[in-house]
Amino acid sequence: METSAIDQARATQFAYGTTYLNTSTCGLLPRRAVEAVKALADVSAAGVRGGVGSSESVEAARAGFARIAGVTPARVAVGGSVAAHVGIVAASLPAGSEVLAPEGEFSSVVSPFAVRGDLKMRYVPLTGLAEAVRPGTAVVAFSAAQSSDGRVADLDAVRAAAAAHGARTMLDASQSAGWLPLDAGAYDYTVTGGYKFLMCPRGTSFLTVTEAAQETLPTPYAGWVAAEDPWNSTYGPVEKLAVDARRFDEPVSFLSYHGAEQSLDLLAGVGVGRVYAHATGLAARFREGLASIGHEAVPGTSAIVAVPGLGGREPDLAAAGVMVSARAGNLRAAFHLYNTEADVHRALDVLAG
Repeated sequence: METSAIDQARATQFAYGTTYLNTSTCGLLPRRAVEAVKALADVSAAGVRGGVGSSESVEAARAGFARIAGVTPARVAVGGSVAAHVGIVAASLPAGSEVLAPEGEFSSVVSPFAVRGDLKMRYVPLTGLAEAVRPGTAVVAFSAAQSSDGRVADLDAVRAAAAAHGARTMLDASQSAGWLPLDAGAYDYTVTGGYKFLMCPRGTSFLTVTEAAQETLPTPYAGWVAAEDPWNSTYGPVEKLAVDARRFDEPVSFLSYHGAEQSLDLLAGVGVGRVYAHATGLAARFREGLASIGHEAVPGTSAIVAVPGLGGREPDLAAAGVMVSARAGNLRAAFHLYNTEADVHRALDVLAG
């Protein structure tokens, strides 16, 4: 059931002109995020001192993500892409280490490991991921929700199996953070692109690292922003890196992070728990409606709905103003806080027609 917080956010922050069911590709920006980006762009164009951006907004975005992820800001590093964050984890592994991942996992989650060429990559079906962890597995790298079809991993089982065999876990929450409650502290590492269900501008990405795991990671972006005292570290080698996860920060786009500060604050105010109930409820109605017109969706309780073999209908839907995506042959629709039952019915009407 929709809540007043979701209704208010939808009414005041979003004004999309289509039936938008494509958050798995890119989330809609709230008005307040757009205004923050425009304000910084205007100041930068005017040549006002300090117009390049505010480190305070970056820190507010870091804290905003930490609030949603259930960790302290000291556990969060910021950057521009998931692949860059995964690359730090990949660089930390000794040659010959085994990395376990689901078959068909998103490229950014596995490629930084695979391109090294000296790691043992092993891929198994998502449903057997926990059972495939074995002695000698160094890292289990997987998404909470699969990009291609929205399936949600058995998170508890994978964590338990990894703990039993001494393996570390790296969770990609790019397709889940924002609608599926996230306990980032339960994983050694999490990586999250901010431009999907977190509704941040592209160019925002978050890495969380446990205190123990921080000791084993390299610091490839060791510039002044990663220093313990940034403003006194602008010339010559950095004498002391930040003592927490900020030492893994990648220099960021201020325009993106000014927007992210607003998006994350809005989402935290609404509450991911409310979004979960709303989005998965709409997805369930869509699955039921699909079945009634002869289309069987991938089962589950995900906010992302995929229909195998129906990806070819994406252009028809787009022509009718229904924005979805086609991935791995699937028609993929994603529901978020700004969607309504009217969106469900419109998509079904087009498919049935």
